Amino acid sequence: MEREGEHSNDSPPEGGKGSRGLSPTVRVVGILVLLGAAVAFLLFGSSASDAFVYSKLVDQVMTDPAAFADRELRVEGQLKQGSVQFREEPCEWRFVLEKSGKEMPVRFPQCVVPDTFRDNMGISVTVQGRLAADGGFLANQVVPRCPSKYEMQERKKNGESMPHADVLSSK
Repeated sequence: MEREGEHSNDSPPEGGKGSRGLSPTVRVVGILVLLGAAVAFLLFGSSASDAFVYSKLVDQVMTDPAAFADRELRVEGQLKQGSVQFREEPCEWRFVLEKSGKEMPVRFPQCVVPDTFRDNMGISVTVQGRLAADGGFLANQVVPRCPSKYEMQERKKNGESMPHADVLSSK
């Protein structure tokens, strides 16, 4: 027989239930809070937020530039031949991207661009950054896309010179 204030070994502790950790409700809420924090970190605190950047073509952006104001975006277009300029002090690249009759001037205030970024080669370029108030684009990334060997072969058939001829003939 038990005395007042004493418990037998088989009776549950105070609270009436066995203590096996947190209740299922608390566990689910905890997991949801952790998942929410992880998503917030990806959206706002890491370079993974780049995945949520608008990606448009030059003609789409330049048709209605106000629609893209104050947004980080990627814009793709053809590098306009003869438009590339470089300034050393302060370091800055300027060039024009075009698509379907629309042009977008781009400023890239850094000294180094990728090796494949060259004028007079007819390359597509993707820039990431923001539209400036003057209608130009202030880029923080420049990514040139060289033509594939199949595109180059097609150009050769059309009578264009092949800037990467030695590379293609060795494959």
